[in-house]
Amino acid sequence: MPKILIVDDEADLRKLLTDYFEINGYFVMTAKDSREALRKVEQQPDLILLDINMPEQNGLQLCENIREFVTCPILFLTARIEDADKIAGFRAGGDDYILKPFSILELGARVEAHMRREQRIQSKSSVKFSDDLVIDYTARELYYRERRIPLAKKEFDIIELLSMHPGMVFEKERMYETIWGMDNQGDSSVIAEHIRRIRSKLKEYSCDNRIETVWGVGYKWPSS
Repeated sequence: MPKILIVDDEADLRKLLTDYFEINGYFVMTAKDSREALRKVEQQPDLILLDINMPEQNGLQLCENIREFVTCPILFLTARIEDADKIAGFRAGGDDYILKPFSILELGARVEAHMRREQRIQSKSSVKFSDDLVIDYTARELYYRERRIPLAKKEFDIIELLSMHPGMVFEKERMYETIWGMDNQGDSSVIAEHIRRIRSKLKEYSCDNRIETVWGVGYKWPSS
């Protein structure tokens, strides 16, 4: 039974979401603030629904604090719709945005889509692209000179997509639609922010940038 953690300070919303997901076969945990959420995160949920506007520590700060230790999808619940807010959420390590007020059926469909992608079994094991860089598609991990480079889920999804199609140029909008799914309209600014984060992490580990920019089009992984 998949485990879902719902973090929101609104008791009525927690109750509504708990009833819905329990009926649909989930084991549901809830938390009203970041302190309680940190205790529940230790139980390794398969997906987290996280409200941004909470007392004490907000959802963005909580997400940033736990992301290096939690690999499951994190979906923000928020009324914020500005591009800057979206970028801040993805920069903190979030995987998706659910805008309030939302349709609970759409929310359920989005959760199911993330769960399906999370449960898919990769047919390929470790693939070494050079003497120093290794991408383990099964474990969803990236290594450089035997040091693991920590990546958020969507960051690895981007590397996976590009590296499995070396030499192919992907438009930003196509990348967004492929990785985020659910027929979302492509958002090039989100992809650009994730690429920036990936490149920053590669540089931090003294790894050369492997994602090439094709100006005016998108990105590609080198074919050799």
